Amino acid sequence: MNIKVLLVEDEPSLAMIIKETLEKRKFKVDCATNGKEGLEMFYKLNPDIVVADIMMPKLDGFSMTQLIRQTDKQTPILFLSAKSKTDDVVQGFEIGGNDYLKKPFGMDELIVRIKALLNRVHSKEPENKVYQIGEYTFDPLMQKLIHPQKTELLSHREAAILEHLCSNQNNIVENKAVLLELWGDDSFFNTRSLHVFIVKLRKKLSLDSRIQIINIRGIGYKMIF
Repeated sequence: MNIKVLLVEDEPSLAMIIKETLEKRKFKVDCATNGKEGLEMFYKLNPDIVVADIMMPKLDGFSMTQLIRQTDKQTPILFLSAKSKTDDVVQGFEIGGNDYLKKPFGMDELIVRIKALLNRVHSKEPENKVYQIGEYTFDPLMQKLIHPQKTELLSHREAAILEHLCSNQNNIVENKAVLLELWGDDSFFNTRSLHVFIVKLRKKLSLDSRIQIINIRGIGYKMIF
């Protein structure tokens, strides 16, 4: 069965190149030219993966993804963008993106990223395991961090990182392992993004002063409570 790709890209020449390349590799590709059309096609076609530009007319890629994630938290979304600042990348992951490919890129790299995302989705059955972190209750599936005083709804990436830390309580979680699992590569750029998410998680866990996420310089992080 062919993998169904929804490509949301407002640059016609690039969209044509991506579509033709993927179809030669036996993917089934449907194209939308803006985020509004992409959102409509997503619900109509139920694709296996979404490949989306960020800067688009009518509805940008980030806004489209936020709307998709209100009802669908599983379908992988890969962003394509010329924007490469850490803040832009972090925002993309926070609102529910699964990967980020900077323009210009090679078609072989795009195909590798698509296959890697799909393999991650199909190799993991969601587990409804709930963790107790000090005064907090963490539900990875619902992406909720619950404290008697406050409930936080975590981003997809925040929940994934916190689950890694919880399942390795009091042990070091290596940067490389997290980056390869969640980002697909362990570049310096993605390492900086991981640090930004760790800072956000520390803040969201700050109501219990016993909880610490310790930076083991050059190696990774360890959560203790």
